[in-house]
Amino acid sequence: MRKFCCVVLAMLPLTAFAYPIDVQKQLNGLSIDYNAYDTDNDIASIQVNNYGATDAVCKVVFNNGPESPRTRTIEVPAGKHKNATAKFTRTIIKMRINLSCSPK
Repeated sequence: MRKFCCVVLAMLPLTAFAYPIDVQKQLNGLSIDYNAYDTDNDIASIQVNNYGATDAVCKVVFNNGPESPRTRTIEVPAGKHKNATAKFTRTIIKMRINLSCSPK
């Protein structure tokens, strides 16, 4: 029985499950792509990639629900990428990110 319990415990995953991330985007005709990440249980991040020939200014709003939204403004040069992160005081259950970009 003891050997069976050790086998069952070894089969359990060692990592925590990720929270879902919903991204609403307004790109205004720019060639922009993004990758959203669950960095930690209370930290969310997004990488914004600018594939166009025009520099962009992006406003990122992280919303965790009961806490106040965290707003970040980033300038993404043409052909480059930038990261934006937000730390919350509570564990994130579901992250909603609003990404709106406009030409600089």
